Amino acid sequence: MTIEERVKLAEEKHHSGYNCAQAVLCSYSDKLGIDEETLFRLSEGFGAGMADMQGTCGAATGMYMIAGALGSSGAIEKGMTKGRTYQTVKGLTAAFDEKNGSHICKELKGIETGKVLRSCDGCIEDAVRIAERLFS
Repeated sequence: MTIEERVKLAEEKHHSGYNCAQAVLCSYSDKLGIDEETLFRLSEGFGAGMADMQGTCGAATGMYMIAGALGSSGAIEKGMTKGRTYQTVKGLTAAFDEKNGSHICKELKGIETGKVLRSCDGCIEDAVRIAERLFS
């Protein structure tokens, strides 16, 4: 699947009712080797800025979940991978912020300022494009 096809898939998922986190994360089900239903269920509480609290953008959290799925050892006994995953997430956040001016939902949507920095579709597109780097 090309990046353009993956972006379109994520946007279609969002338009069909997936929240932003679900749209990003579920569009990578094939590459993560995790069934879409599981990813959908795990990311359900992360839309609209963390459960509709307008905090961290759902599209960004979907991207962070991809980083965790790829970077985690999967068990405490296998070694501590948290530090490396945290660094990866910080890098993803920096890339997202550079592109959009923020990773905070209410700022992106212009809720307090009236100035929209990026639409949800735009955030989803950016998160998919940035997350794609994790697979190279």
